[in-house]
Amino acid sequence: MQKSDFLKDPVRHVDITAFDARPLIDSYRDMAFQARNLATAAGILHRMESDHGCGVILTLAGSLISAGLKDAIALMIEHDMVDAVVSTGANIVDQDFFEALGFRHYKGTPFVDDQMLRGLAIDRIYDTYIDEDELRICDMTIAEIAEGLAPRPYSSREFIAAMGAFVESRGLKADHSIVHAAWRKGVPIFCPAFSDCSAGFGLVHHQWGREQYLTIDSVADFRELTQIKLEVGETGILMLGGGVPKNFTQDVVVATEILGREQPMHKYAIQLTVADERDGALSGSTLKEACSWGKVDTVYEQMVYGEATVTFPLLVSDAWHRGGWRGRPARRFNDLF
Repeated sequence: MQKSDFLKDPVRHVDITAFDARPLIDSYRDMAFQARNLATAAGILHRMESDHGCGVILTLAGSLISAGLKDAIALMIEHDMVDAVVSTGANIVDQDFFEALGFRHYKGTPFVDDQMLRGLAIDRIYDTYIDEDELRICDMTIAEIAEGLAPRPYSSREFIAAMGAFVESRGLKADHSIVHAAWRKGVPIFCPAFSDCSAGFGLVHHQWGREQYLTIDSVADFRELTQIKLEVGETGILMLGGGVPKNFTQDVVVATEILGREQPMHKYAIQLTVADERDGALSGSTLKEACSWGKVDTVYEQMVYGEATVTFPLLVSDAWHRGGWRGRPARRFNDLF
């Protein structure tokens, strides 16, 4: 079989404006288990979007963009529903920026010979395929961007803004892009573990054999997100998955205390997850547990135990059609730096 036999049916991103989830969410309020939890989360998200004095931070962990959630996230950025993003590098570089360059993710199956895929240079994310040769182009594009910048330390936010400017200069080759939309709207994107993705390969290539080179300063990421918290005061977080983005975003509250400029705990918090709290790991730890650390208030918080490709489109469609986001200011936090 040839590569083209596998890479022929692209993943299509969900359009949350094309359907109105409000009736379904309303019916969930009178049900039980995760249906009721999702309805509670929808009520909190609407309250968060309607609270125009509150900054909204979206966190992304897991393979979300490759799975079809890119357009929903980009739409939130484009319409001022989100003021900052904290993400794993893979979502931003290997997946969103990858598609902004004109490449696609393809529908596949987990029931396949992975040795055969390896021979064809096809990478698999569960039931999704990526062309490894195209991914190498993405890697080298990161190196190209790095080589066009002054050799000094950069926050990931600063480098991702340069990626957005690159897409603008070369032309966006997809209907939507998170990186490009964020660059246009002045919305900062932070990837605290930026090298743990295609960016890492590109930056290693950039640094190899050079005496002067660009570096990524993860402490600058922490300082800049803390500066945003100090600027806006009240914040809410919408978390898809857990991991580093979840903890990084929660920690900025404690950072303001360390700096002697204490700010309130995150006022609103929603997490969509399939992780279990019983192993003590951060990804599954509850938002109530985060309150004990002084990170998240417990008045408006909700854990939803369900896979994000199912729960997130319903949640955002409900928020979109309820319209609490209308009239929210475009905060352009990138302009702070």
